[in-house]
Amino acid sequence: MKKPTTYIALLLLVALFASCKDGETYAEQKNKERKAIDAFIQRDIVVRDEDGTVVCNVGKVNPISEEQFLNQDSTTDLSKNEYVLFSNSGIYMQIVRKGVGEKLEPGKTARIICRFVEFNILGDSIQLRNDVYYWHPSPDIMKISNNYGSFSGSFDTEINGGGAMYLKYGSTSVPNGWLVPFSYIRIGRQDNAEEGIAKVRLIVPHTEGQTSAVGNVYPCFYELTFQKMRD
Repeated sequence: MKKPTTYIALLLLVALFASCKDGETYAEQKNKERKAIDAFIQRDIVVRDEDGTVVCNVGKVNPISEEQFLNQDSTTDLSKNEYVLFSNSGIYMQIVRKGVGEKLEPGKTARIICRFVEFNILGDSIQLRNDVYYWHPSPDIMKISNNYGSFSGSFDTEINGGGAMYLKYGSTSVPNGWLVPFSYIRIGRQDNAEEGIAKVRLIVPHTEGQTSAVGNVYPCFYELTFQKMRD
Protein backbone atom coordinates (compact mmCIF):
# COMPACT_ATOMS: atom_id res chain seq x y z
CA MET A 1 0.00 0.00 0.00
CA LYS A 2 2.89 2.37 0.60
CA LYS A 3 4.18 2.32 -2.97
CA PRO A 4 0.97 3.61 -4.65
CA THR A 5 0.64 6.30 -1.98
CA THR A 6 4.25 7.41 -2.51
CA TYR A 7 3.80 7.38 -6.28
CA ILE A 8 0.66 9.50 -6.08
CA ALA A 9 2.43 11.94 -3.77
CA LEU A 10 5.30 12.26 -6.26
CA LEU A 11 2.86 12.89 -9.09
CA LEU A 12 1.18 15.61 -7.05
CA LEU A 13 4.55 17.25 -6.37
CA VAL A 14 5.45 17.16 -10.08
CA ALA A 15 2.07 18.62 -11.00
CA LEU A 16 2.45 21.34 -8.37
CA PHE A 17 5.91 22.23 -9.67
CA ALA A 18 4.65 22.34 -13.25
CA SER A 19 1.70 24.55 -12.34
CA CYS A 20 4.02 26.97 -10.50
CA LYS A 21 6.32 27.11 -13.49
CA ASP A 22 3.43 27.59 -15.90
CA GLY A 23 2.08 30.30 -13.59
CA GLU A 24 5.11 32.54 -14.10
CA THR A 25 4.21 35.84 -15.67
CA TYR A 26 6.00 37.04 -18.77
CA ALA A 27 7.57 39.82 -16.70
CA GLU A 28 8.93 37.21 -14.26
CA GLN A 29 10.31 35.12 -17.13
CA LYS A 30 12.04 38.17 -18.63
CA ASN A 31 13.48 39.06 -15.24
CA LYS A 32 14.87 35.53 -14.89
CA GLU A 33 16.37 35.84 -18.36
CA ARG A 34 18.05 39.16 -17.55
CA LYS A 35 19.54 37.69 -14.39
CA ALA A 36 20.80 34.66 -16.33
CA ILE A 37 22.52 36.88 -18.92
CA ASP A 38 24.04 39.10 -16.21
CA ALA A 39 25.41 36.04 -14.42
CA PHE A 40 26.68 34.53 -17.69
CA ILE A 41 28.77 37.54 -18.70
CA GLN A 42 30.28 37.87 -15.23
CA ARG A 43 31.42 34.24 -15.00
CA ASP A 44 34.53 32.74 -16.56
CA ILE A 45 32.49 30.46 -18.78
CA VAL A 46 33.82 27.38 -20.56
CA VAL A 47 31.25 25.70 -22.80
CA ARG A 48 31.67 21.92 -22.71
CA ASP A 49 30.04 19.06 -24.58
CA GLU A 50 28.34 16.17 -22.76
CA ASP A 51 31.61 14.24 -22.62
CA GLY A 52 33.42 17.20 -21.05
CA THR A 53 35.20 18.27 -24.24
CA VAL A 54 35.80 22.05 -24.37
CA VAL A 55 33.79 23.51 -27.23
CA CYS A 56 34.35 27.20 -26.56
CA ASN A 57 36.13 29.23 -23.90
CA VAL A 58 33.80 32.19 -23.49
CA GLY A 59 35.61 33.70 -20.52
CA LYS A 60 34.38 36.69 -18.54
CA VAL A 61 32.76 39.13 -20.94
CA ASN A 62 33.92 42.74 -21.11
CA PRO A 63 31.00 44.75 -22.54
CA ILE A 64 31.68 47.87 -24.60
CA SER A 65 29.29 50.47 -25.98
CA GLU A 66 28.29 50.80 -29.63
CA GLU A 67 30.10 54.14 -29.71
CA GLN A 68 33.36 52.55 -28.59
CA PHE A 69 32.82 49.68 -31.02
CA LEU A 70 32.46 52.08 -33.96
CA ASN A 71 35.44 54.14 -32.82
CA GLN A 72 37.48 50.91 -32.94
CA ASP A 73 36.59 50.44 -36.62
CA SER A 74 33.79 48.03 -35.69
CA THR A 75 36.11 45.58 -33.95
CA THR A 76 36.17 43.91 -30.55
CA ASP A 77 39.51 43.47 -28.79
CA LEU A 78 39.91 39.73 -28.22
CA SER A 79 42.77 40.23 -25.75
CA LYS A 80 40.27 42.06 -23.51
CA ASN A 81 37.40 39.70 -24.39
CA GLU A 82 35.27 42.62 -25.56
CA TYR A 83 31.67 42.19 -26.66
CA VAL A 84 29.70 45.13 -28.02
CA LEU A 85 26.27 45.52 -26.41
CA PHE A 86 23.55 46.71 -28.78
CA SER A 87 21.32 48.52 -26.32
CA ASN A 88 18.14 48.45 -28.44
CA SER A 89 18.08 44.66 -28.78
CA GLY A 90 20.12 43.49 -25.80
CA ILE A 91 22.39 41.46 -28.09
CA TYR A 92 26.08 41.11 -27.24
CA MET A 93 28.49 40.45 -30.12
CA GLN A 94 32.16 39.59 -30.36
CA ILE A 95 33.82 39.56 -33.77
CA VAL A 96 36.53 36.90 -33.66
CA ARG A 97 37.33 37.27 -37.37
CA LYS A 98 35.84 39.66 -39.91
CA GLY A 99 36.49 37.08 -42.61
CA VAL A 100 37.67 37.08 -46.19
CA GLY A 101 36.03 38.48 -49.31
CA GLU A 102 33.68 41.45 -49.21
CA LYS A 103 30.67 42.63 -47.26
CA LEU A 104 27.29 41.72 -48.73
CA GLU A 105 26.42 44.65 -50.98
CA PRO A 106 23.12 46.56 -50.69
CA GLY A 107 20.41 45.00 -52.83
CA LYS A 108 22.25 41.67 -53.04
CA THR A 109 21.42 38.19 -51.74
CA ALA A 110 23.91 35.41 -51.00
CA ARG A 111 23.73 31.79 -49.92
CA ILE A 112 25.87 31.31 -46.84
CA ILE A 113 26.96 28.15 -45.06
CA CYS A 114 26.74 28.51 -41.30
CA ARG A 115 28.34 26.31 -38.65
CA PHE A 116 27.33 26.96 -35.06
CA VAL A 117 27.16 25.96 -31.42
CA GLU A 118 23.99 26.92 -29.52
CA PHE A 119 24.28 27.10 -25.72
CA ASN A 120 21.12 27.55 -23.67
CA ILE A 121 22.18 30.07 -21.03
CA LEU A 122 19.19 29.43 -18.76
CA GLY A 123 19.66 25.68 -19.04
CA ASP A 124 23.46 25.99 -18.76
CA SER A 125 24.04 23.40 -21.50
CA ILE A 126 24.66 22.95 -25.21
CA GLN A 127 21.28 22.68 -26.88
CA LEU A 128 22.22 22.23 -30.54
CA ARG A 129 25.32 22.26 -32.73
CA ASN A 130 26.09 21.51 -36.36
CA ASP A 131 29.89 21.81 -36.23
CA VAL A 132 30.20 18.04 -35.72
CA TYR A 133 30.77 15.30 -38.27
CA TYR A 134 27.11 14.20 -38.34
CA TRP A 135 26.05 17.51 -39.89
CA HIS A 136 28.95 17.98 -42.33
CA PRO A 137 27.02 16.57 -45.32
CA SER A 138 23.99 18.72 -44.47
CA PRO A 139 25.05 22.14 -43.13
CA ASP A 140 22.72 25.00 -42.39
CA ILE A 141 22.45 27.13 -45.54
CA MET A 142 21.05 30.63 -45.25
CA LYS A 143 19.81 33.00 -47.91
CA ILE A 144 20.81 36.43 -46.61
CA SER A 145 19.64 39.65 -48.25
CA ASN A 146 20.98 43.16 -47.69
CA ASN A 147 17.90 45.34 -48.02
CA TYR A 148 19.94 48.54 -48.20
CA GLY A 149 21.16 48.35 -44.63
CA SER A 150 18.49 46.08 -43.18
CA PHE A 151 19.23 42.36 -43.36
CA SER A 152 16.77 39.49 -43.69
CA GLY A 153 17.36 35.78 -43.96
CA SER A 154 15.82 32.35 -44.35
CA PHE A 155 17.14 28.83 -44.08
CA ASP A 156 17.36 27.13 -47.46
CA THR A 157 15.61 23.75 -47.51
CA GLU A 158 15.82 23.18 -51.26
CA ILE A 159 19.45 22.09 -51.51
CA ASN A 160 19.71 19.57 -48.68
CA GLY A 161 16.28 19.47 -47.05
CA GLY A 162 17.38 21.82 -44.29
CA GLY A 163 20.08 21.77 -41.65
CA ALA A 164 20.03 21.43 -37.87
CA MET A 165 18.15 24.66 -37.13
CA TYR A 166 15.27 23.93 -39.50
CA LEU A 167 14.99 20.28 -38.48
CA LYS A 168 15.11 21.13 -34.76
CA TYR A 169 12.83 24.16 -34.64
CA GLY A 170 10.71 23.74 -37.79
CA SER A 171 11.13 27.30 -39.02
CA THR A 172 12.92 28.71 -42.06
CA SER A 173 13.32 32.11 -40.39
CA VAL A 174 16.89 33.00 -39.46
CA PRO A 175 16.93 34.37 -35.88
CA ASN A 176 17.18 38.15 -35.84
CA GLY A 177 20.25 37.93 -33.64
CA TRP A 178 22.14 36.03 -36.33
CA LEU A 179 21.60 38.88 -38.81
CA VAL A 180 23.37 41.52 -36.71
CA PRO A 181 26.96 40.56 -37.71
CA PHE A 182 26.35 41.02 -41.44
CA SER A 183 26.70 44.78 -41.16
CA TYR A 184 30.31 44.30 -40.05
CA ILE A 185 31.74 41.05 -41.46
CA ARG A 186 32.92 39.95 -44.89
CA ILE A 187 31.44 37.02 -46.75
CA GLY A 188 33.81 34.89 -48.79
CA ARG A 189 35.54 31.54 -49.07
CA GLN A 190 38.84 30.44 -47.56
CA ASP A 191 41.37 29.98 -50.36
CA ASN A 192 44.48 29.24 -48.30
CA ALA A 193 45.54 28.22 -44.79
CA GLU A 194 46.39 31.80 -43.76
CA GLU A 195 42.86 33.04 -44.39
CA GLY A 196 39.90 32.59 -42.08
CA ILE A 197 36.17 32.85 -42.76
CA ALA A 198 34.03 35.15 -40.62
CA LYS A 199 33.56 34.03 -37.03
CA VAL A 200 31.43 35.68 -34.35
CA ARG A 201 30.08 35.04 -30.88
CA LEU A 202 26.66 36.25 -29.81
CA ILE A 203 24.56 36.43 -26.68
CA VAL A 204 20.98 36.56 -27.90
CA PRO A 205 17.94 37.31 -25.70
CA HIS A 206 14.75 35.42 -26.50
CA THR A 207 13.18 38.31 -28.41
CA GLU A 208 15.91 38.02 -31.06
CA GLY A 209 16.27 34.23 -30.99
CA GLN A 210 14.85 31.10 -32.60
CA THR A 211 11.24 29.99 -32.18
CA SER A 212 11.79 27.85 -29.07
CA ALA A 213 13.67 30.65 -27.31
CA VAL A 214 10.91 33.12 -28.18
CA GLY A 215 8.16 30.82 -26.94
CA ASN A 216 9.92 29.68 -23.76
CA VAL A 217 11.76 32.91 -22.91
CA TYR A 218 15.40 31.88 -22.65
CA PRO A 219 18.65 33.42 -23.96
CA CYS A 220 21.32 31.63 -25.97
CA PHE A 221 25.03 31.98 -26.57
CA TYR A 222 26.24 31.23 -30.10
CA GLU A 223 29.57 30.70 -31.74
CA LEU A 224 29.10 30.91 -35.52
CA THR A 225 31.13 30.85 -38.73
CA PHE A 226 29.89 32.12 -42.08
CA GLN A 227 31.17 31.06 -45.49
CA LYS A 228 29.75 32.03 -48.87
CA MET A 229 28.62 29.15 -51.07
CA ARG A 230 30.11 28.71 -54.49
CA ASP A 231 28.02 30.26 -57.27
